[in-house]
Amino acid sequence: MHQLWTTFQASWEVILEKTQEHIYLSLVSVVLACLIAIPLGIYLSAHRRLANSVITTVSVIQTIPSLALFGFMIPLLGIGPKPAIFALTLYALMPILQNTYVGINGVNPALIEAGKGLGMTRWQLLWIVQLPIARVVIMAGVRLVAVQTISMATIATYIAAGGLGDIITNGMSMMDTPTIMLGAIPVSLLVILINILLLQLNRWLTPKGLSDKKTTVSINTHAKKRRAAL
Repeated sequence: MHQLWTTFQASWEVILEKTQEHIYLSLVSVVLACLIAIPLGIYLSAHRRLANSVITTVSVIQTIPSLALFGFMIPLLGIGPKPAIFALTLYALMPILQNTYVGINGVNPALIEAGKGLGMTRWQLLWIVQLPIARVVIMAGVRLVAVQTISMATIATYIAAGGLGDIITNGMSMMDTPTIMLGAIPVSLLVILINILLLQLNRWLTPKGLSDKKTTVSINTHAKKRRAAL
């Protein structure tokens, strides 16, 4: 522990710099994935004939080993943060897309009919009824992706994208456990922190009528059945 603290004191500026790089890679990738996958999931929920083929195509990305996908980016985009963000965004698409599609389709049809009976347009139904109810499921996908992306961003060091993976690989090359821990501990703390922040954000965004446990359990159970049917 003393050696770890001594190493931290000597390298805290590097750790801070690499942590900022790691946050940048992860945050940009998750935001881009949300901007692509959530609108696409909404579109597919209204065009279900396309859903299976599109979701199956996107899911193929998940079968590619992460290191191989980073390698594929080098001939296309070179090395550095740009190909890393592109690869991380591709990996982040599937969970958000699937959860958005499942969450919106999991809304009770009786609520949709009630909205139509009140004269709501399709967009009003989406914004007032479907998205607020599906938000729990969508946010679950975003949380999963955020944790996955922060962890996977450590591999970005192999294409010179920076981040905390630089510290971990340097420690491994020197067989220096304290240096490895100086990279691994911040990654673990980032995962825990982002998970807590997204849980709090989800609670803040969830309407009061959907905040009770029975409603949340019902929505999640229905969503799991829809996901299993895909």
